[in-house]
Amino acid sequence: SPQILDACLDYRPLQALNLRVGEFKVPFSIENTAYPPTKIEFIHYPMALLRLMGFADLCGLSSTGRDMGLVLHGSFLPRDGYNLLHYDVGVLNGEGINTWDRNSSKDFVARLSVHPVQGLTLSGSYYWGEYGSDYLKRVRYGAGACYDEGPLVVRAEWICGTTGLPAGGELDSDGWYAVGGWRVTPSLMSVVRYDTFLENSSESASRQTNYTAGVVWQPVKYLRCQLNYTYEDYASRAAANRNVVSLMLSGIF
Repeated sequence: SPQILDACLDYRPLQALNLRVGEFKVPFSIENTAYPPTKIEFIHYPMALLRLMGFADLCGLSSTGRDMGLVLHGSFLPRDGYNLLHYDVGVLNGEGINTWDRNSSKDFVARLSVHPVQGLTLSGSYYWGEYGSDYLKRVRYGAGACYDEGPLVVRAEWICGTTGLPAGGELDSDGWYAVGGWRVTPSLMSVVRYDTFLENSSESASRQTNYTAGVVWQPVKYLRCQLNYTYEDYASRAAANRNVVSLMLSGIF
């Protein structure tokens, strides 16, 4: 079942004021915005992003971190090759990709990024919305830092949220991850990640923690090979811990 992922128009009259309309990545968090599948070092995104930003969302969405709407964005205070500040402010349907809005409410997203020096990003994000015909609550917020310059990449983010449940009540969740990577050569990179997510903040048994090590080999610009080993540690006694090996080849054309 093919689906349209990205289809948008950009109008850029000024560096500090740009307009994007259509279907696109929601400007929430560093990883969802700045690390698309062709750039992210791992095969899977961290659990907090998967479960709270429309990949396999707790509210039932599976939208690869995208939505339909419009976003104003821009950059200020230019430096040598980069800008000190960047902002995103948007209004979205809140129902994910290829789906018309199921209520008359619109979702709101805002993100502010600071780049003190070349390669360093400090970012904060906030998302408020109501999903479904019952106007169930969907609030997300997070903060993170990333240094990606030369051979080194170090990145960490904390993401949490509140999700209204169809059966009544609300679910509070939170998680965070930390990434470290080294570009051994221009075509070979080694990476590690610590990734933990607490689906229900009032139940410690709902926590899952993943430890991942991987390599990325990109012999040519349009071909990537990724190999990941992940140890999945479940706090619940009802779930068995797992060893997972994943391999992915990506061709860009």
